[in-house]
Amino acid sequence: MADMSASASLAMTHLVPLAKEFDENKVTPGVLGFIVFAVMALAVWGLMKSMSRHMGRVNFTEPDDKAADAAVSDTGKSTA
Repeated sequence: MADMSASASLAMTHLVPLAKEFDENKVTPGVLGFIVFAVMALAVWGLMKSMSRHMGRVNFTEPDDKAADAAVSDTGKSTA
């Protein structure tokens, strides 16, 4: 276990100077990141609008048992 912490501390001492070389003000998502985010936002907006339209078409009332039974028996009859 002591060997693992020694190797971890050795790795940290080598990686910390590398991280300090990057300028924090220059690391940005850039134009590509904005475009990807905008496309994803438009896709979510379109999906929400579509879902809203489809949910508006749904009939949430349950049919009467008598009406449902009559509909099933009418479709079961043969006309031939």
